[in-house]
Amino acid sequence: MDFDYPNFAAGVIGIVRSLLSVYMWVVIIRVLISWINPDPYNPIVQVLRGVTDPPLNALRRLLPNAMWQTGLDFSPLILIVLLQVIMLLLDNIRF
Repeated sequence: MDFDYPNFAAGVIGIVRSLLSVYMWVVIIRVLISWINPDPYNPIVQVLRGVTDPPLNALRRLLPNAMWQTGLDFSPLILIVLLQVIMLLLDNIRF
């Protein structure tokens, strides 16, 4: 039995790309929910924050202080752009 590496790799890349796409939508949903000031004890809000806060907090630490003077949080936007770039890179991998 021959192992078909290109098809296996394409399948793994497809799964990773799908997971990144779902995660991007989770970040978007979290941003939209944050606009309505939800109950912080709601289980859905807690799951969304638990999944998205670690990378968002890491990005917030990396952003310069000048970005915080506007009063807007650009970290979700930057995270979505980074996820899009990773997905584009995965799309361009050829075997």
